[in-house]
Amino acid sequence: MAETFDLVVAGGTLATARRTEAADIGVRGGRIAAIGALAAAGAARRIDARGLHVLPGVIDSQVHFREPGGEHKEDLESGTRAAALGGVTCVFEMPNTDPPTTTAAALADKCARAEGRAWTDFAFFVGAAAENADELPALERLPGCCGVKIFMGSSTGTLLVPDDALLEKVLRSGERRVAVHAEDEERLKARREIAESAARVSAHPEWRDVETARRATERLLRLAAATGRPAHVLHITTADEMELLAARPRWVSVECTPQHLTLAAPECYDRLGAFAQMNPPIRGAEHRAALWRGVARGTVDVIGSDHAPHTREEKARAYPHSPSGMPGVQTLVPIMLDHVAAGRLSLQRLVDLVSEAPARLYGARGKGRLEVGADADLTLVDLKARRVIDDSWLASRCGWSPFSGTEVTGWPRATVVRGRQVMRDGELLGRPAGRAVRFAEA
Repeated sequence: MAETFDLVVAGGTLATARRTEAADIGVRGGRIAAIGALAAAGAARRIDARGLHVLPGVIDSQVHFREPGGEHKEDLESGTRAAALGGVTCVFEMPNTDPPTTTAAALADKCARAEGRAWTDFAFFVGAAAENADELPALERLPGCCGVKIFMGSSTGTLLVPDDALLEKVLRSGERRVAVHAEDEERLKARREIAESAARVSAHPEWRDVETARRATERLLRLAAATGRPAHVLHITTADEMELLAARPRWVSVECTPQHLTLAAPECYDRLGAFAQMNPPIRGAEHRAALWRGVARGTVDVIGSDHAPHTREEKARAYPHSPSGMPGVQTLVPIMLDHVAAGRLSLQRLVDLVSEAPARLYGARGKGRLEVGADADLTLVDLKARRVIDDSWLASRCGWSPFSGTEVTGWPRATVVRGRQVMRDGELLGRPAGRAVRFAEA
C-alpha cells in the first residue's frame, strides 16, 4: 500500500545550504515525513512545484511590528500578512514597542495578541534595560522568547544600554544569544547638532557616522570576548566593522540587511528623502561593497530585514524629526533573489543566510531545515520570474517600500507554514494560524 500524506509538494527542486536536488516532500502532522520520489503516494493535498525551487522556510530574525502602541503603522496581523506574502514563514519581533517588552507580562501579552492573528510562526525578543537586568536569565527562558535585544545607541523607542558597565551586566545575565544594535550613544549625543544644523536627511550618515558604529561594535566585541556570551551584531553598515568582525570570537554572529546591501548614499537620499532614513544609516557605495565582501568571505551569518515601518505622514516631518526605519519583511526574499540572479551570491548561500543560520544561531526547534522530522516550513520561489515591486502588492500598513518600482528577477510563489499553505501566487489562503516558536536549551 502506498504511503499517504497530508500534503505532497511535488516536482520542485529542493535547495539547502549544501546542495540542490529534484525531489518531492511528503508532510504529515505539520512535519516533513519523507523526501524523495513520491509520485505514487497518496495525499490529501498536493502542491505542484514544477519549475520552482523549494527552500527551507525563510526566517526574518529582525522585524518591528509596532504592536502594542504603534498599530497605526503596523500590527501583528498586517506585519505577518506581509511576511507570508513575501515568502517568510517565521518572524522574530523586536521589543521597542509601547510599552516595551521588558517583563514577563509584556511578553505574554504579545504572544496572546499573536494567537489567531499571525499568518506566520513568531517569537519575541525581550528588551534589556537597567530595570530588568537581573531578571533577564528568567525572561529569556519564557515561552515565545527568542532572546534578548540590546540597544547600545538610542533609536526608535526608549530602550537603551549605553555604557560598558550596564552592557557587561546584561551580557553576564543569561546564556542565550543576545541581538545588539551597536551604535555609540555618547558619540550620538555629542554629534546631534550636526543633524539639527544640517536639517537635511542626507546628513544622517554624517551624524551617525562610521566611527559611531565602529566604536560600539569594538566595545561589544571586547565584552563578548570577556564574558563568552553569544552575541548577534545587527545591521552592520561599515567597512571598518566588517574588518573587525572578520576576526570575531566564534560565538559572535553578524547580520546585514537587504537595504544596506542594495541602496547607497548619496543617491538613495536624493531619490527617496526620509524614506531612506534608518538606523544605522545607508552609507556610500564603498561600504556597501565591503558588506558584499563580508557575505562572500563568510563574515556575514544572517540577512534580516529590520522591517521598521512608519507612515508617510511621519516620514514627511522635517529632518531630523522624521523617524528612522523602513519596511522590508515582504521584500526580503525578492530583493535577495534578485542579487542571486545578478551573481552576487549563490542560492545555497542565501538559504543559509535567511533560513538555516537564523534557526541554528537562535536554537529554533524544527525550523530552517529540509529534513525528515523538521517543521514543514517551505518557501517556494521562481528564480526566473520578473516582477516589479508595486505598492498594490504591499501588505504593510504603512503602504510604501524603498523598493517600490524596482524590477527584480526571482519571486516568492508559495508559503507553507507547518504543512499549511498560507500563500499561493500573491493570495493568502485560509485563516491566520501562526504559533510561537519553540527554542532549544542554550
